[in-house]
Amino acid sequence: MKKISCVLASALLAGSALYGGTGLTLESAKVKGVASLDAGDAAWASAKPIQIVVDQLPYQSEKYTGIKNTTVKMQSVYDSEYVYFKIEYADPTKSLERYPWEKQPDGTWKQLKNPDQFGKENTYYEDRVAMYWDISARGFERRGCAVACHMAENGKINGVDAGKTAGRKFTRAEGQLIDMWHSKGVRTDSVGQVDDQFVNHVADPSVNRNWGRNGDERTGGGYKDNINKEKTAPMYISSKAQPDLFWIHDADKAPFVDTFKAGDRIPAMVVSPFEGSRGDISINSTWENGVWTYVMKRALVTKHPKSAEQDVQFSDLGKAYPFAVAVFDNSQINHVYHEGSISLTFK
Repeated sequence: MKKISCVLASALLAGSALYGGTGLTLESAKVKGVASLDAGDAAWASAKPIQIVVDQLPYQSEKYTGIKNTTVKMQSVYDSEYVYFKIEYADPTKSLERYPWEKQPDGTWKQLKNPDQFGKENTYYEDRVAMYWDISARGFERRGCAVACHMAENGKINGVDAGKTAGRKFTRAEGQLIDMWHSKGVRTDSVGQVDDQFVNHVADPSVNRNWGRNGDERTGGGYKDNINKEKTAPMYISSKAQPDLFWIHDADKAPFVDTFKAGDRIPAMVVSPFEGSRGDISINSTWENGVWTYVMKRALVTKHPKSAEQDVQFSDLGKAYPFAVAVFDNSQINHVYHEGSISLTFK
């Protein structure tokens, strides 16, 4: 009750939220013509914002120094073909330096890492935001993304050796599915995409090393590690000299030639746009004055062979669609989330 009251108070202050079911309701407003990924698009003036307090962490990391609570402002609009979401939240640090290579004083190269007690990174990683959409997961409307979150107890999850992890994602039974929109600051935002993924019931790492987490079908493109065959140094450098560049676009990669001095850093990721269903969602992300602003766009209805099992389908504009939001502040798996679900409706 305290949680709902806190959210309600914030929303009333904003003077623009609606509520339904077990949580907030986000109204998507119909726009005339076609909307865009521009956060300054006039279309957003017609969209009522809601305020979502995210203040829950899945585990206590001994090395997590990121945000432990923030308020996510969300708006949505749609046109005849696409639905758009604008997401804004305060994050004092822009974090995009993911496992960078750094030349050492003795001439060798080292990927910078600082893992916590579960072997997970909270220092050299990337900021991210994720949206979970219920497809057919029992209990999602009441519990939100927590319905698929399973934490390790005594080294095991669901009776299976968990390895060195705090928790894993999977649904409760075969046929229960969740659509996961996973914006990754370095790996996908850099090419204007969200990683379109889904969660199923697999709870055995011998079946899928990521347990229930899966990428949608990919026919090409994507991201890969920038590492040589010996795993001792980068494989590529960028042919374009740019400051603060934390990735190498595939089209700009050039063979690694070591002319660097101690302390120099090279990106650890080569990126290109996903082809196929995994690249269904476009994004425009910016960080300015301590605030991340994301605008996402996806077709109301996707039309891939496996769309029904991998994507939420906004095919009935009279229906409510439960979803949840989480924010990752420079961390591999630790994230800030809210309890319960939010409903998306179309006005």
